[in-house]
Amino acid sequence: MKMPFSAMLGIFLTSSFVFLAVFAQFLAPYSITEASGGVWEGPSATHWLGTDTIGRDIFSRLIYGGQITIFVALASSVLAFSVGSFFGFMAAVRGGWADQIMSRIVDLMMAIPSLIVALVILSVLPLNLTVLILVIGLLDSTRVFRLSRAVAMDIAVMDYVEAAKLRGERQTWVIFREILPNALSPLVAEFGLRFIFAVLFISTLSFLGLGIQPPLADWGGMVKENKDGLVYGKSAALMPAFAIAALAISVNLVADWILSRTTSLKGGRGG
Repeated sequence: MKMPFSAMLGIFLTSSFVFLAVFAQFLAPYSITEASGGVWEGPSATHWLGTDTIGRDIFSRLIYGGQITIFVALASSVLAFSVGSFFGFMAAVRGGWADQIMSRIVDLMMAIPSLIVALVILSVLPLNLTVLILVIGLLDSTRVFRLSRAVAMDIAVMDYVEAAKLRGERQTWVIFREILPNALSPLVAEFGLRFIFAVLFISTLSFLGLGIQPPLADWGGMVKENKDGLVYGKSAALMPAFAIAALAISVNLVADWILSRTTSLKGGRGG
């Protein structure tokens, strides 16, 4: 099937963001902390997107901020899917009391808004990248648990899974050799959506002062730093907001294309 233009655009934009993040140290014209101009200067030959509230180059800080934002979002998403999908598959395979206990714990965690839980936890823990990744990843794993459990419940009743159980295969073997290969498509599509959620979550925390801390930069923190400039008609706060929106749209275009190709669960042999 021919790839639609929206998917190609999404892949191109997403790849561009990743490329800028990986090679930020080589592509950014100024350092992340260097005050190279006046306060809130407009776009010029030396500062393509202008300067921020203390004269730092916005374009350079956007690149460095993208590196931090994408890294934390990607790491927390990988953690969320590793934890959530494993326990979701385990709940579906084991069933019974194990499924009930895990599902009720997840229901309890999801009953409290994630942002409130994160704000409470981060207010008492050290604010560093490791803590952010752990908090966001574990909170988001509850959503992944629900999806992976639902997908695995449909796959667990397939003949080849029942045959593996009758052969006496271990539960971990059934999960990784029978269920996981046939659950990859919906999980990959969901990964893109969870990644964007993590980007927005990080940006929200940084805007509230409990996310990425100076001297590091991220897009949410840049919006907070420059929001006062909007009163004076300065666009410094709009640049990182536009970057967040562009990344969200590009990843969602790719995720939508993957979802459109995933019309049903594969019924073939998983082993």
